[in-house]
Formats: sequence, structure tokens, C-alpha cells
Amino acid sequence: MSNAVKAVLEGGPEDLPERIVPITPPGVELKIQFKGGYEHFKVTPRHEDTSEGRLPVYEWFERTEVAE
Repeated sequence: MSNAVKAVLEGGPEDLPERIVPITPPGVELKIQFKGGYEHFKVTPRHEDTSEGRLPVYEWFERTEVAE
């Protein structure tokens, strides 16, 4: 069992600046602001060993645009 406060992001834009990000609260969809919109990631049952320990993997599933 992990008490991770960070997650690994998988998929989505290749030029996302960070692939290990804070999660609050764990287990909920992540919404990352990026280039005029949001990249949405959902939790998976998988974990990955990283330099920051074993972290849950969140997988990209959609992008939404920010209305101007």
C-alpha cells in the first residue's frame, strides 16, 4: 500500500513539462493546465518505480480548451 502524494503521468502531450506531479486528493482525476487548456488524467491500478519511489500511474484521457 502506498501513501503517495505524487503520481506519474502517462500519455498526453509529449512536451508536458513534468511527468511526476503532486496529487490532491489521491485517486481523483487530475486536471493539468497546459497551453491554453487542460490535460485530464485518470488513475489506473498500475504503479511505477521512479526516483521518488513507487508512484501510482495516471493515464491521459482528454483535453479541454479554456474559453477566452
